[in-house]
Amino acid sequence: MSSLELRANVTWSLNQARAIMIATVLPLFCVFLSCAGIMLYAMAKLPHSLDTSRYLLFAWMVVNDSIQLMSSVLLFMLAMFGVRLALFCCISLIFISQASFFNSPLILATMSLERFVAIFYPLRRPAAWRADRIWIIILAMWLLSCMSPVLDNIFQDPQTLTVGSEPVQCKSHQLNATPAQALRRAINSAIIFTLMTLVIIWTYIGIMVQTRKLRRAGDSASRAQRTVLIHAAQLLLCGLAFTIPITETLIKLDSIQSRHLVIFFNYLCFVLFPRALSPLIYGFRDQTLRGQMVKVFAANARSKVGA
Repeated sequence: MSSLELRANVTWSLNQARAIMIATVLPLFCVFLSCAGIMLYAMAKLPHSLDTSRYLLFAWMVVNDSIQLMSSVLLFMLAMFGVRLALFCCISLIFISQASFFNSPLILATMSLERFVAIFYPLRRPAAWRADRIWIIILAMWLLSCMSPVLDNIFQDPQTLTVGSEPVQCKSHQLNATPAQALRRAINSAIIFTLMTLVIIWTYIGIMVQTRKLRRAGDSASRAQRTVLIHAAQLLLCGLAFTIPITETLIKLDSIQSRHLVIFFNYLCFVLFPRALSPLIYGFRDQTLRGQMVKVFAANARSKVGA
């Protein structure tokens, strides 16, 4: 009876922990999706927003981070409950999550380059950076971000891809568990984030040098410098997700509840919060977009009062 009671207490404690974790993650995720939807709606209402490369890139960043959070929340829920999926569904879900993850630093670096181009070519931009051509850059970013998950699937362990294999847990480090794959992912991630960091630093220095060369510290140049610094902070927030494999490797816990707590802590601190804050910081900082969002809130409030 004592062993049965102990097992029942452990099960009850585990269910309580799961309920608390889900009650924490899902509301935060819903708040982010609501803010993202309001930002996109307010941006669509702005005059000439579709003719501005900066707003188009920001809209794509919001959409990409929404996709990344949707897929990561689903993966988090599957890990919490130990749910197994068919191999094809699991690979597809991890592919979307990884591609959108690697797309974020590319978007941030591209937005910094857009500010650089706006300062250096204020009157006539290069064709690739015009609003009607920016979709080419967005497509190129998406293709580049898909390279890492594509390589993961190409060099997949043959035993994992056996026909009629049983359902698996949707964890990238378990599906791609060979040391060579882990080393390749680490090198690929380090290269991407290092290059994007260098791009952001280069654009900031270039804008600062150009401002001093022209002997003018106008509002546009100052705003561009602050914007690049914000992109650097956003890139740092994205990079926090790389601490997850480290903590999961170093912290070896036998208790299921303890493992779930580590998964929850890693996801909340290094994925959910950074991804949710990144577009919100940029969106609420933009005075024009912030003013439009206030108008949207006010209109919704008036409509509810009138109803």
